[in-house]
Amino acid sequence: MLKSLLYFFVAGLLELGGGYLVWLWMREHKPLLWGILGAIALGIYGIVATFQPANFGRVYAAYGGVFIVMAMFWSWKVDGTIPDRYDLLGCCLAFLSVLVIMYAPR
Repeated sequence: MLKSLLYFFVAGLLELGGGYLVWLWMREHKPLLWGILGAIALGIYGIVATFQPANFGRVYAAYGGVFIVMAMFWSWKVDGTIPDRYDLLGCCLAFLSVLVIMYAPR
């Protein structure tokens, strides 16, 4: 389970970081290299997700919950937007969904 959560975390960092670099290149006119590095990170994100033991649909459904939590943390730490109680409640529900989807006994 820890290995699987680590894959989710690494994939999330690659997707958020890659998307952010592309965002900065396109929206804030950073150098093209930022966009290229962002695209590379997004490609690696797609590879890391394949390391999960479950099937594609289950992994990507669960990853949605992980992404919600990580994106909210990113918004807080990088963009400076402090999450409110509804943000935190949504994150808890999303993470609970990840645990049910990926790790419930079958």
